[in-house]
Amino acid sequence: MTAIVCRNFDAADETRPFEDGKGRLDLITTERGPVGRAVFEPGWRWTEHVRPLAGTDSCQAAHTGYVISGRMRIAMDGGGESAEVGPGDFFTVEPGHDAWVLGDEPCVALDWTGFGDYARPTG
Repeated sequence: MTAIVCRNFDAADETRPFEDGKGRLDLITTERGPVGRAVFEPGWRWTEHVRPLAGTDSCQAAHTGYVISGRMRIAMDGGGESAEVGPGDFFTVEPGHDAWVLGDEPCVALDWTGFGDYARPTG
């Protein structure tokens, strides 16, 4: 194992665009697993801009992340729990949710558990 790894998301191993140009996921693969930086553009919503890629009714990824900028609402399936996350917030989210950008600023977030297969086209 390498003692120090320094990578830049601007030179990611893979970039996955969201539908309708509403953002992207930049993915870096490490010895300890994938780490992603997502840029969710204003107007982005999981059900509109990732569901066509995922092929599921709601997001089935578990997330552990940190918001760098912007704001997002995350709502669990069935109208249960919801939360708003913004700059400086750490978050965990279980599978079975929708999410959408709030306001007119892109939401930029890092995630080190849920982005390995996120926004990967099925089939």
